[in-house]
Amino acid sequence: MDALGTARVALVVAFTLLGLFFTFVSMTGVLRLPDVYSRAHTASQADTLGAGFGLAAVALTIGWEAAGVKSVLLLFFIFVTNPTAAHAIARAAFEEGTVPWTEGDERR
Repeated sequence: MDALGTARVALVVAFTLLGLFFTFVSMTGVLRLPDVYSRAHTASQADTLGAGFGLAAVALTIGWEAAGVKSVLLLFFIFVTNPTAAHAIARAAFEEGTVPWTEGDERR
């Protein structure tokens, strides 16, 4: 394997590990945070990054074949839809009258 192939494998491993890290952080945040607003925030931010790094690793592994291009398109789709869905969930909770958690409140 030449130097370019070694660098490519290193990037794939780094992107995969970063994707796993951000997905784990998102999962932990959804389970541990106290209210719907905090959970929607962590799900939209960290989960999007985790999926983004994972799909970037897939695109680097496959290359610019049809499946690689589709994974890049899926990456852009996730970058648009995840924050939009989290905003819709938070907006629905706000319109329903869900009160945000404050520091003085007990954990629910």
